[in-house]
Amino acid sequence: MRSRYVAYCLGDEQYLLKSWHESTRPVSVESDPLIQWIRLKIVDAESHENQVEFVATFRFNGKAQKLREKSRFLFDGEAWFYLDAIK
Repeated sequence: MRSRYVAYCLGDEQYLLKSWHESTRPVSVESDPLIQWIRLKIVDAESHENQVEFVATFRFNGKAQKLREKSRFLFDGEAWFYLDAIK
């Protein structure tokens, strides 16, 4: 989770795609240069369900905003992959 947040901060689209599970991976990811990521707070991590709930704070057009999400991850025996967000 944290490594994907850093990738968003750096605009590392290749890492985001590489760390996305192939079953849900989009064809491409585009960073928005107008978004400045400020902070990541892990709210809850349910390891038995491979879920992470987080709040990411970002600045867009000079205004701080928050993105709250509960994400699911899959472990393939070697690495964790982002699967999707739980609605």
